[in-house]
Amino acid sequence: MGNNEQVRAASVSRKTNETDIKLTFGIDGTGVSEIETDVPFLNHMLDLFTKHGQFDLNVQARGDIEIDDHHTVEDIGICLGQTLREALGDKKGIKRYASVFVPMDEALAQVVIDISNRPHFEYRVQYPSAQVGSFSTELVHEFLWKFALEARVTLHVIVHYGQNTHHMIEAVFKALGRALDEATSIDPRVTGVPSTKGVL
Repeated sequence: MGNNEQVRAASVSRKTNETDIKLTFGIDGTGVSEIETDVPFLNHMLDLFTKHGQFDLNVQARGDIEIDDHHTVEDIGICLGQTLREALGDKKGIKRYASVFVPMDEALAQVVIDISNRPHFEYRVQYPSAQVGSFSTELVHEFLWKFALEARVTLHVIVHYGQNTHHMIEAVFKALGRALDEATSIDPRVTGVPSTKGVL
């Protein structure tokens, strides 16, 4: 683990009138996920994210899906962002930046990330369909925005083209995993944090 010897992992519990979530996230993992939520499509996307980022992720979530999936998806995004921020610690030695393209058949997604301590989110995606099964595609934006906000990262997500909404979203989550893996990786050439400010 280079000059960052602590275990880069964190856990969070979040219980509201709408959701009950327990989430553990490990940066330096092996791509193992244990995900149980009431939103099957999100389970699938988080599994892809974990596998392609080589993280470890455990999510146990129950929410008010009789209303809709919104609160569950949003709150998991919040919890994932919080655990990433905590797991990163002082951020010493990290690469900080990453830009990753991932194709999924006819779709091409790009995720660009800066672990900046400045939360910002740009989203350039137009899906052909408003739903994938019972899952509302607008919740992808909600999840990613809350993740970026709580993780305090700058996150740009662009789907350059695609025809199948499932493929487009899948490419986004795979690219997010791979970009985050690269940006959080330790670069032995980096002394301290990769910023002229001396702090991130």
